[in-house]
Amino acid sequence: MYSEKAEQYSQNNPPPAVPVQVQAPVDWSTGLCDCSDDVQNCCVTCWCPCITFGQISEIIDKGTSSCGTNGALYTLISFVIGCPFLYSCFYRSKLRQQYLLKESPCVDCLVHCCCESCALCQEYRELKNRGFDMSLGWDGNVEKQNQGVAMAPVVQEGMNR
Repeated sequence: MYSEKAEQYSQNNPPPAVPVQVQAPVDWSTGLCDCSDDVQNCCVTCWCPCITFGQISEIIDKGTSSCGTNGALYTLISFVIGCPFLYSCFYRSKLRQQYLLKESPCVDCLVHCCCESCALCQEYRELKNRGFDMSLGWDGNVEKQNQGVAMAPVVQEGMNR
């Protein structure tokens, strides 16, 4: 039976292709210039963008990096070369890939280069609108999400009388 299948799907006659569903990118939940939707975050981002960046990056990295570490690295890059957007645009790309967001209004690095604060605020709002409490970090959000999940009971090993 296997040899019949092998002959049927030879090099000249390949097996039928399996259709693959590709999801089209979706719009961001807020616009790039909708900073007034979250005035508190807008102010924090304008005066200390390393805080907003740290919060965003920790969520995007799913807790594999910390808010403090990424915020400090952002600040260091900002002071040493003066172009923190070279680091932050990478996270915008990761966020877009994770949530299948459109690359708009233009390419990620150009968005961050031209308007770093607006880009960070938009990313912050996107994660917030997707249910993340940005002040909790990744671990806090996971814990909050798992609060309603029942845990299996602990069973002692062996027989007891």
